[in-house]
Amino acid sequence: MIQSIEIITSLERHKVLFDINHPYKKTIDLSLFSPSNANSFEIEITFKESITEFRDQDYTWKKGKEYYIANEFSPKIIKLKSGQIVQSNIAAGIWEIDPSKKNILLWRFNPNCAKPIANYFGNENKKVIFTAKQKFGFVEIPALLFPKNEGIELSRSKNPFTAIACFTDHCDFDTAENLILQREFFKEHRIKVTKGFFLNHFSKRENNASFQNQKEELLKWNNDGHELCYHSLSQSIKTDDESFADFEQFAPPLSEIKVWIDHGFQPYNFSLLRNKKINEKKFEEIFYKKNINTLWNYIDSGTATNGVINQFNSNHFTLSSFLKGNNDLSLIKKTQLLIKNIVFHYYNEEDLILRYKYTASRFKKVFFQRDVKSFFPLMKDLFILGVSVFSVLIFWKTKKKEPYKLAKYSPILFKHTIIDNEFYIFQTLEMLDFKKSLSQENIDLLINEKGVFIAHTYFSVPMEYHNGKLFSTPTTIDKNVSENFKYLGVKIKNDQIWNPTLTELIEYWKDFEKVIFDIDLQGNMFEKSTTNLQSRKTI
Repeated sequence: MIQSIEIITSLERHKVLFDINHPYKKTIDLSLFSPSNANSFEIEITFKESITEFRDQDYTWKKGKEYYIANEFSPKIIKLKSGQIVQSNIAAGIWEIDPSKKNILLWRFNPNCAKPIANYFGNENKKVIFTAKQKFGFVEIPALLFPKNEGIELSRSKNPFTAIACFTDHCDFDTAENLILQREFFKEHRIKVTKGFFLNHFSKRENNASFQNQKEELLKWNNDGHELCYHSLSQSIKTDDESFADFEQFAPPLSEIKVWIDHGFQPYNFSLLRNKKINEKKFEEIFYKKNINTLWNYIDSGTATNGVINQFNSNHFTLSSFLKGNNDLSLIKKTQLLIKNIVFHYYNEEDLILRYKYTASRFKKVFFQRDVKSFFPLMKDLFILGVSVFSVLIFWKTKKKEPYKLAKYSPILFKHTIIDNEFYIFQTLEMLDFKKSLSQENIDLLINEKGVFIAHTYFSVPMEYHNGKLFSTPTTIDKNVSENFKYLGVKIKNDQIWNPTLTELIEYWKDFEKVIFDIDLQGNMFEKSTTNLQSRKTI
């Protein structure tokens, strides 16, 4: 059934052997290739017949006319024209099939944008996307299994084959008063949150909450089953010397705090590590000693809205989906948001993002401050932006369906090695408008697709221009938003949605790294490893 197998790196391409002694298992010989010498490579498998179906991220069979991508947490199961099922023996890597090449399966390891990390450089904090540094230590040599009757698929959720809703909240606007209101609200609806907090009270806003001042209340969050996580160490930025002294000397208030969410441009942030203001080895050692192993650094799949909720469905993260989800807005507002999404998510190129920011700034200077000197720089920025936006609009029929490049592979969770130690990096879904993002229709959509989101939220944001925020007044929960959370709570209670904290999710998903499938000489598949993953057979 296999015509050839080739290993492809940035420097070479060569054919490899595969085991022909087992009638139902083809082990790929990697002896002539050392994965440890590469940060990215792929295995190209050419079948003698075409691939007609694949098991999609929602655990249903889809026809091979669609583009197929399966990352570490989605089924790697396909069907050939003869009806033969083909499955991987391990979860590692990404399976990718281009429908224009129907007999070729790519088994890719760390391709570009599959495991993105944001780094900020210079005085302007210019963002550059890097690929995570990987350690390729396979639990077993990659192989293809050809079961006689059934394959095996694994559930991403502890509630077998259901949706997952995980919230990570940024505490930028938390106060002593609204912390209590938030906690009581989530307790009422039985919803768990990974709750960010500032350890030190150093803020431009005197009423900002911190562990230093609100320890008793934040411990109540912990006792209610929520997870506390660091949101850097303070709301505002001290001098570099003071900041680094805080970073080196801070004492974890609880031993089980494992998650670090970057805040602003604190000089010790993971996102600023390549600025070389702090030694990478020292940074790694401090986190390791403080028991921190999970990091977030300013990458979202996109922004949640109507029809945009499932991070495992890259079709949610297109210009078409975003535009459709905001169809209720005025033409001017829709146009503004579309241009912003083209710049920030479709292109996601820092030079263009800076042009967008400069345009907004110079527009205000020219038309509101009468700054004539800014006119020609404004025209230059507008021209470059206009060319980029127009090149998308002129080919709208095809461009509108292309997934954003940092959402294409659904890189929700992956590992990255800083120097010696591995850390988990997680990618979020920006969730600001809870009326749209958590509407009953969106929650039902998430359930039907067995989808996943790790939300990036600001539950206490007070700004008037934020639509669909949790608080309608500083002391009142918005009624429509409350109804949405009530509906979500019911679905969680009925086990239609699993609502873990981030660390609970990671602890379950870690077993995907250990799983090994095998097959006997009669063509029957089985799990050879011992994991806690929920599984079922599929025909």
